[in-house]
Amino acid sequence: MSPRACLILGSLLAGLAVAAGTFGAHGLPALLEQRHALSQTATPVDFAKALANFETAARYQMYHALALIVVGLWAERRPFKSLSVAGTAFLLGSLVFSGFLYALVLTQQKWLGAIVPIGGVAFLVGWIATLIAAINSSIEPDFAHPPRGE
Repeated sequence: MSPRACLILGSLLAGLAVAAGTFGAHGLPALLEQRHALSQTATPVDFAKALANFETAARYQMYHALALIVVGLWAERRPFKSLSVAGTAFLLGSLVFSGFLYALVLTQQKWLGAIVPIGGVAFLVGWIATLIAAINSSIEPDFAHPPRGE
């Protein structure tokens, strides 16, 4: 994934995470009560779990949107292949992990929860690729951007 794509998609995902978080805090409780008969009084455990899952999806989406932006900025300066892998993995993880958690909460289709861990694995791949880039950046000299004063 290109640095520009990381920056654009990271910004988009961050904005959507804010929107999802706002909806989760203000619109989701009423929607759950209307569509799925989940209410704080009738089924407090299911209702609380649905709200917590939605909040987790928005939070992880934001974390990885910001990570995607950092990867894009870093890759502009040091275009390591592992940063491209990290960006792709963070995007895929956000779409699968957060996307399927949102879908699980909104539809109450429990089978969707079985797909969510695939997104978690993608997040881990992204962080491992980021680690590899960090290790490589401390090993390889950066002739295009020498330290100040040299």
